[in-house]
Amino acid sequence: SGTVYLLKFVRKNNRQLHKATILKGGKRKSNKAPRFVKGFQLFDKVVYEGKECFIFGRRSSGYFDLRLLDGTKVHASASWKKLKRVEYASTLLIERRKGDSSPTFALA
Repeated sequence: SGTVYLLKFVRKNNRQLHKATILKGGKRKSNKAPRFVKGFQLFDKVVYEGKECFIFGRRSSGYFDLRLLDGTKVHASASWKKLKRVEYASTLLIERRKGDSSPTFALA
């Protein structure tokens, strides 16, 4: 059919819950960024300038690291105002590409 699907499983939680240094009074500082920043979360599928990509990094300022599933950077720090959500995050990310065949069959 000329369509290739890339699939990738991703984590759902941060593993390190607290910062390594303990503050005075025994308080432990959280190591996690807020789950939702400007309505977007990690691994949401979004459209940025006509390209479908995934959020791989979020900053509390509202800027996001956008990448494709093969690791190609679309934008290192894109503003939330230029994003439109296509799909909410899940553990299985699916990227659809137009092409003749998958890269593994092309090598064989």
